[in-house]
Amino acid sequence: MSGLSERGESRRQINARKRISRRPSRLGIPAGTVKPDREFDPEAGFPGLLKRTWQRAEEEDGLRPFVEVLLTLDGHVPADVQLRALTAAEEAALHVLCGLGWRTPETAGPAAGDVPGERPDGEETAFLGEIGLSTSGRIVLRVPSQGPLKKDGLVGGVRRVPWTDRALRAYGERMRAAEARLEETAADCRRWLDEQGPEGRDELLAQVREAALRNAPFVLYQQERQYTNFREANNLTGKTLWPGHPDCVLSSLRGLPLDLWSDHDVQLVVCLTLLIRSAGFGRVEEANNTQLTVDHVAHMLERIRQGYNGVPGGTPVPPAAAPTVAALNDLAVALRARRAEAGRGAQLYREIHGALMHKIERVAQAPGERARAREDAMVARLTERLSLSGATLHELGEDLAAAPGRLAEPAGGFGTGLEHLVHETVAAVTEVFEADFTMSRGMRSLPALIEALREERWSEICDWDITRFFCCVVPSPSAARHYGGSAAGLADAAWAMSSRMQYNSWHFIAGNLPRTDEVTARDHFVPPTIPDVAFYSDQHHHGHVNNKVRFSIRSPQAVEVGGRVFDGFIDLRLLRCAGTPFDEQDLLAVHRVSALVGRATGLAAALAAAGTPLEVTAFDSPWHWSAIAGGDPGSASTGTGPVRRAS
Repeated sequence: MSGLSERGESRRQINARKRISRRPSRLGIPAGTVKPDREFDPEAGFPGLLKRTWQRAEEEDGLRPFVEVLLTLDGHVPADVQLRALTAAEEAALHVLCGLGWRTPETAGPAAGDVPGERPDGEETAFLGEIGLSTSGRIVLRVPSQGPLKKDGLVGGVRRVPWTDRALRAYGERMRAAEARLEETAADCRRWLDEQGPEGRDELLAQVREAALRNAPFVLYQQERQYTNFREANNLTGKTLWPGHPDCVLSSLRGLPLDLWSDHDVQLVVCLTLLIRSAGFGRVEEANNTQLTVDHVAHMLERIRQGYNGVPGGTPVPPAAAPTVAALNDLAVALRARRAEAGRGAQLYREIHGALMHKIERVAQAPGERARAREDAMVARLTERLSLSGATLHELGEDLAAAPGRLAEPAGGFGTGLEHLVHETVAAVTEVFEADFTMSRGMRSLPALIEALREERWSEICDWDITRFFCCVVPSPSAARHYGGSAAGLADAAWAMSSRMQYNSWHFIAGNLPRTDEVTARDHFVPPTIPDVAFYSDQHHHGHVNNKVRFSIRSPQAVEVGGRVFDGFIDLRLLRCAGTPFDEQDLLAVHRVSALVGRATGLAAALAAAGTPLEVTAFDSPWHWSAIAGGDPGSASTGTGPVRRAS
């Protein structure tokens, strides 16, 4: 192979170029030689939210209102997520103290105002418990027979909670039933795993370990034990622990006799298997920050079953025949088949609650008046700005397909019609959907990808870096208010987002290639296939915290390139830094817009496959500076306005 890159550069020249900052406001300056214009606030994001939540909860006099503030992290997550994170003992305690629970209404507990834990006049305190908020965001309770909560793991302090004799009796009854159920389900899990045999168990371990490796961060609980692939507390394969790492719980179970597995590990493997069989690796994130038990999985699968059965057409799925692993396994397999049918009859999407990284699969209602109005506004802008005609987005795509050669010709000041279409679509979405930023990503050289695919150069594709990809980011001019009013700061934020989206394209592409040794060894996530709407994402991800990514929509699209379908090859993303969250109707309209961009990309790929040279050269750092801050990129100043603190 030649020692020169496709740009005619040597490796030395490539490395020298990469050492130069591509940040718009610091173009041409060596990376790392200018003082950062922001200081990281240790209380930014999630720590700050937890602190504010505890302070807000302390303002409540009654126990139930106090707990409800903690359950929702002061309105940032659904209470149901936190309720399903409780251990069996905490669940029983919260039920008798507040009448709160995640189970069916008839067993959830008494109504507010008829709560055993509210001490009637003259009834003495038999036990003084505690309620706190952990630094991981979970509610924690001190229950009878336990010592005081460990203060070093709490946000703020604790609230002392008096227990009456009546509450203790009710708690004891619930705990006996819960412990019997836990023992029964653990034994059932062991029986089911035993039936799989040693080789079958090793296959299950390999599958769930792959799910941990290819998924975004998640945190799962088995009573007091935590399983996670997230940051410092890693005990599952992920970004920190490589496959086979001795600290990975799943790796350590391989070859271990089943009778030496703990009850926690037994249920972990079984429940992860059930989730994966119901929809693939992505289903694991729908258990994020909750207890991973057979009962919780059964609850989730039943909710999903009802949602899928609500979509007309196809064969309805009956409920699980029994609350056993075998019956739930049958249900999971049936749901996976029904999911494909439901996806043809309705739009599936995920709702993401960033504070606890929890995802919920939803079945969308039909597009309503607002979604149709958004589409009409998009059509009006695109027919005005592009050489396309039609009354709907689908008709615009049909018009484009009738003469796709336009995508390879210069247009609107861009080198190709594809670049022009991507930019005008992204800019129109920013206006129509009142977003602070909109972006769309893709691959710069479709011909290079097609050539590599034809010659099955999988290793080479995996070795390409993020500069092989692009992302066009168009902010609203008013978004500068979130960055001290600085156009330079706005351009820098847009480029940071563009760079991250280039990384996302790099991260997903390997998941679409044959599973050769080179591909499986390369870091990648499972490519996304359904859209999502996210709330309060400015909590954990440092880039989201720094650049104020609070509310967003992501709409991925599959594209056929060189005869191979690439899931998540392009996407359209919208975000708001503050204000009103996006909702389901916004998502439905956005998904139709991204389908137009996906179709255009597919048409461009067909042109490239037929020999048309088609390269995307726009949307680099100088382009974002010129488009957002204006002027000559070479005149960029190192000053970007006021110092910004991550918050």
